[in-house]
Amino acid sequence: MGRLFGTDGVRGIANKELTGELAYNLGIAGGYVLGKTVKGHRPQVLIGRDTRISGDMLEDALSAGLLAMGCDVSRLGIIPTPGIACLTKRLGATAGIVISASHNTFEYNGIKFFNSQGFKLEDAIEDEIDEIVRTGRDVNSHITGALVGRTLEKSEGAMRDYVDFLTAGFMKQKSGFAGLKVVVDCANGAAYRSAKMVFEKLGVQAVYMGAQPDGANINDGCGSTHPERMQRRVVKEGADAGLAFDGDADRLIAADEKGGLIDGDKLMFLCAKSLKRRGLLEKNLLIATVMSNAGLAEAVAREDIDMMRADVGDRYVLEMMQRTGSVLGGEQSGHIIFLRENTTGDGAFAALRFLSALIASGKRASELSSEVTIYPQVLRNAAVKNENKYNFDKDEKIAAAIAAAESKLNGKGRILVRPSGTEPLVRVMFEGEDLKKLDQLAERLTRLIEDRLR
Repeated sequence: MGRLFGTDGVRGIANKELTGELAYNLGIAGGYVLGKTVKGHRPQVLIGRDTRISGDMLEDALSAGLLAMGCDVSRLGIIPTPGIACLTKRLGATAGIVISASHNTFEYNGIKFFNSQGFKLEDAIEDEIDEIVRTGRDVNSHITGALVGRTLEKSEGAMRDYVDFLTAGFMKQKSGFAGLKVVVDCANGAAYRSAKMVFEKLGVQAVYMGAQPDGANINDGCGSTHPERMQRRVVKEGADAGLAFDGDADRLIAADEKGGLIDGDKLMFLCAKSLKRRGLLEKNLLIATVMSNAGLAEAVAREDIDMMRADVGDRYVLEMMQRTGSVLGGEQSGHIIFLRENTTGDGAFAALRFLSALIASGKRASELSSEVTIYPQVLRNAAVKNENKYNFDKDEKIAAAIAAAESKLNGKGRILVRPSGTEPLVRVMFEGEDLKKLDQLAERLTRLIEDRLR
């Protein structure tokens, strides 16, 4: 068994790779490791999940492990990942846990932990939990009687607390929000209730899509990974903008009134520009990733905003933000972190920031979006054996093919090849001026990686 934790918790096909037994053992190990940080009272753990059908099974198993270690567990039901991160800190809990596979299809699920401050666990803590589970080390003291943990009542008030937190800084603009019409795609995921509560509180006229989860339709042709229907619906409804979340609602992809896509890069630029004009962009610095488009770098430079690139993954963005003192960072995929307010990406909060900037500008969304020129990018996924995905850069033929492709770009583009943190894939990205050439080069390299690493 390899390391359990990827870039975003433990993830796999539910009941095959991520089994009930594994969830129970993660509860035991997590309860032991995180419980050591508590003195004078019982560990308090919040659990939330998205809408996928396997959530019930994993929640029960995970809870059982935590209870066996003497942790009291509050099961908050279906709630966005950032809601758990927020409430863990606000309610003074020992830890928060989310059962979700984010943007993946419904057969996948995942388990990710947050510490008492609402941040993802440090590597050393993950490593200790990982070691206990993988080696089977017995840390369960088999407590009895009153020492066994209890499941506390599910709190409907917790969702209201989270919604109040999201909207608090925008209530002064309520009249502006009330003048907007937006299309909201909830991906049949965790935001299907919370998004409605947020936009109703601010008086936004919202048309909802992907808000009827059945356990199997999460991210199915909808949400931030499939925004096309949302884009078309914006035009049909004559809306001012469109908003699409992913399964656990920590991502946002938007659309302008013409149905044009506003990805994470464009959203980061609009938010960075807005924050700078209000004197709130600490260090005058935006943290993006190696995947962010060259057009973003050009746009922020025009505004005299500095930009640094982190590795792909919101945890690496956050690490660089904390190291540099930046308060804004994110990914092209729509994870955007506003560190002054949040400890993780939050799709709903990013949406409110975007709409707030739109209101303040007095412009149409397409006018704001046009300030960033996005250069063509071609993305391909090479399906490989999971144990081979980190070896692409050790293969001489692959290295030679990458070098040859770079020479054909003639210095007017770039290539990024990296392993997926959550799936058995090597991701290939070509960026440049000639889309046809990029497509051909990317396809050729992807096929070679698959042939060499399957």
